[in-house]
Amino acid sequence: METYLELIWYFVICASVMFYIVLDGFDLGVGCVHLFCKGDEERRVFLNAIGPVWDGNEVWLVVIGGALFAGFPMAYATLCSAFYTPIMILLAGIIFRAVAIEFRSKLESARWRKIWDGLFSLASIVMTFSFGVVLGNLVEGIPLDSKGDYLGTFSEFFTPFPVLIGLTAIALFSMHGIIYLVMKTENDLHEKLRRWVSPSILCFVILFAVLTMATLIYKPTMAVKIKEYPVLFLVPVLAILSFANVIRCSNQRKDGSAFLFSCLSIALLFVLFGLGTFPNIIQSSGITENSITIFNSASSVKTLKVILTVACIGVPLVLAYGIWIYHIFRGKVKMDHHSY
Repeated sequence: METYLELIWYFVICASVMFYIVLDGFDLGVGCVHLFCKGDEERRVFLNAIGPVWDGNEVWLVVIGGALFAGFPMAYATLCSAFYTPIMILLAGIIFRAVAIEFRSKLESARWRKIWDGLFSLASIVMTFSFGVVLGNLVEGIPLDSKGDYLGTFSEFFTPFPVLIGLTAIALFSMHGIIYLVMKTENDLHEKLRRWVSPSILCFVILFAVLTMATLIYKPTMAVKIKEYPVLFLVPVLAILSFANVIRCSNQRKDGSAFLFSCLSIALLFVLFGLGTFPNIIQSSGITENSITIFNSASSVKTLKVILTVACIGVPLVLAYGIWIYHIFRGKVKMDHHSY
């Protein structure tokens, strides 16, 4: 029964991370490309495209933190202590993004708006890169002792493999954000953004191809589960087919479908990450036995049962809220005096 509950909680956390990556991924991507558009009007359209939903997307971070703290407290403690500085950078990025969105339109000054535009874009890029670096270190492993304490330094997070994942994350989210903007805009800006899609896809494909080769050569353990269970080979195949449909739908001007397939592609890529790292939550780069897994870091059976009841109520509410908001603000961006 205990193993059953541990697997359920692992799934809850992974699903929450997946929702966060897919949903906050496009508004982070919008931030990454924010400075590439020219003129205050275009930048306002960018901000109003994500304005109604960006804060709701970040609610999944709260779900992830709460679920990890309640379900796997040892993993939560090790993660927060080992990745303390990257997490603080992520939180600073969230703060600066929120402040920039709300403050930039408070004055008509062009200089004032350019400053906040720069901070918004910089915070988005730093957040995306930091998130990729954290995932990269979870794949590569970090030095842990038998108590789960981190033995390394901050500079050790920035080895080539995590940095490559960070750069790939920027390319992926930028592409995702551009596809979202194409779906939400119209007229000249719509056509301008459509011309951005192909270069963004090409940039991601190049980085992802390099990352895939690096993973197979230097991190072959990420493919062990797929080799053991050939049916799991369907996951990368579906990811490739889904990404191919992003290109196809974009070329056919089916913008809504292109965005949905972009979401599916990102979700499947995260499934690959989960398959490669399972059952580890935090892998030790030294002694394998020091790794933090879902089995050696879980809460008691009683605790898992109680918080599972809470999750069965809370997670559907978060999903329902998100669906409702996206339904209300569906369609193209319309500018008025209430807009950012």
